Amino acid sequence: MTQALFEIDRLSGGYGSGLVVRDVSLAVGRGEAVCLLGRNGVGKSTLVKLACGVLRPAGGTVTIAGREITGRPPSDNLGAGLTYCPQERVVFDDLTVAENLTLMRDNRRLDAFDRFFEVFPRLSERRRQHAGTLSGGEKKLLSFVRGLAEGANMVVIDEPTEGVQFENVVRMADLIQSHKQAGMSFLVVEQNLTLVERVADRIVIMDHGDVVHSGAAADMARDEILSYLTV
Repeated sequence: MTQALFEIDRLSGGYGSGLVVRDVSLAVGRGEAVCLLGRNGVGKSTLVKLACGVLRPAGGTVTIAGREITGRPPSDNLGAGLTYCPQERVVFDDLTVAENLTLMRDNRRLDAFDRFFEVFPRLSERRRQHAGTLSGGEKKLLSFVRGLAEGANMVVIDEPTEGVQFENVVRMADLIQSHKQAGMSFLVVEQNLTLVERVADRIVIMDHGDVVHSGAAADMARDEILSYLTV
């Protein structure tokens, strides 16, 4: 692995007094994409919520570029170089597409998104439309584009391809690859092997709140990956 940018060390937590994630550790190198896989309900989304400050950990630490951010809210972490794209409530329904994209920016100009509009012209066509009127897949694209454009060094994305058409999944993968080459790092919770096989440098697999496998993506065949994702 290249030099670690984002590190989760023995992180534990869940909801209320119940632990969903237990002493999980993983790291993401600079310019690397780590894909976090596992069956539904094994703790993947809980882990990234704990890591990104949506939930408060019961134990463990999270660091980015050597700076501890454990338990800090997502709004504070952008300044530290971390962007989080959640699985649910991915956009602000009452705001337009353009307002969603520029909400955290210093101005409302859309020039910075021209490249993304070329890749996903549907978003450009709907820039003045309220995000709540978009399809589920279009909302995912909007969240994905906003996350990549925020300028953070580290992007955590939870189920980005859910409801997204195949051709757009491929385009998402191409964008992740190009941003990796520019030095951006990714932790991606995903079930879609089309995306995983196109972007993953390493694969981490969870089951029952623990990591059960971690290794180079090039060393794992599709059948081996699938064996972890089925009962």
